[in-house]
Amino acid sequence: MTSRAELSRLFLAQNGYDHWQRRFLAGDASPRSYDRLSLGDKTLVLMDAPPERGEDVRPFVKMASHLRSLGLSAPEILAADEQNGFLLLEDLGDDLYARVLDRGADPAALYKTALQALHILQKAPPPAGLPAHSPGFMADAAGLAFSWYARAVTGEAQDPAPLVAAMAEAMSAHCTQVPVLVLRDYHAENLLWLPGREGAARAGLLDFQMGSLGQPEYDVISLLQDARRDVDPAFADAMIADYAALRGADPNQTALACAVLGAQRNLRILGGFTRLSLHFGKPGYVKLIPRVWGYLQRCLARPELAELREIAARLPAPDATALKRIEDLCGTCPDP
Repeated sequence: MTSRAELSRLFLAQNGYDHWQRRFLAGDASPRSYDRLSLGDKTLVLMDAPPERGEDVRPFVKMASHLRSLGLSAPEILAADEQNGFLLLEDLGDDLYARVLDRGADPAALYKTALQALHILQKAPPPAGLPAHSPGFMADAAGLAFSWYARAVTGEAQDPAPLVAAMAEAMSAHCTQVPVLVLRDYHAENLLWLPGREGAARAGLLDFQMGSLGQPEYDVISLLQDARRDVDPAFADAMIADYAALRGADPNQTALACAVLGAQRNLRILGGFTRLSLHFGKPGYVKLIPRVWGYLQRCLARPELAELREIAARLPAPDATALKRIEDLCGTCPDP
C-alpha cells in the first residue's frame, strides 16, 4: 500500500509543486494535518485528510465554494485529489484571531466582523444536502456529559436519559428559528484576521467542513463561549445584543436561545474532551474542562432553564481530583 507521504508527494508533483519547500503547519483533534509550501515569497497550504481514517474532503470543497460565493474569506482551492484526501489551498496567513487578540488587538472589531460574516451566511440559502441537527440529535450529544465525563470522574455508569430529555425540551421551547447553515466550530482558533480585506471578508474562515443545518445562535455562542480562551461575560452579552440587532431579532429571545445552545454545547464538550483523553489518548484537552464548566454554569443560571439546571447539578465539579482522574485514565477506555 502506498504511504500517505508518497501519495502527497505524487499529488504535489502532478500539480507542479514538488519543488516547493514544505514544512508542518498544524494538526487538530481530527486526523487532518496541514503543511505549508513555500517558494520565494509565495506560500500555499496542503491539507492531508486521510480517507482511511474517516476523513472526506468533499464537504470542505463544497462549503468553501459556497462561502466564497457569498464574498466571505474561505480559502480558494487550487488543486484537489478527493479520492486520496489532499487539497492545495490558498494560504490565508497565520493571524488567527487567538494570536491577534493575545497581541492586544481590539476584540470588538474582530468579534463584530465575525458576527457580520455569520449574518451574511445565515441570510443566504444554505447548500443543498446538509445534515439537519434536530433538538433530539443535539440533546443526545449533550448526554456525553454523563456517559463520558461523569462516568470517568465517579467510576460508575451514569444514565444520561434525564439530561437528554430536559435538553430536548429546552431546545424545543426556546430554539425555534428557521434552520440556517451552522459551521459548528466557529471560534478564535478557526478564524483569521485579514485587515487588508473589506467588511465581513476580514474574517478568514477555517474548519467549516462539518457545516450543517441548525439554529442561528449556535455559532454565536461557539464564538463567545470559546473553550480555548476566556471571553468576558459582559463583552459576550454586548456581542449577543449586537448580533440580535444585525438580524432584527428580539434581544431577550436571542440571549435565551444562546443560553440554551450554550448549555448544549458545553455539556457536549465536557463529554467530548473527556472522550478525547480516555479513548483517543489526548490528555491536553483536560485542562480546558474548568473553563467549559464555567460557561455551562453561566448558561444554566437562566431561570427558564431551572429543570435542566437541577439535572445538570448531578454532574461532579471538575476539581483537581476529578481532572487528575481523567488524565490518569488517558487512552484506557473503549466506547461505552
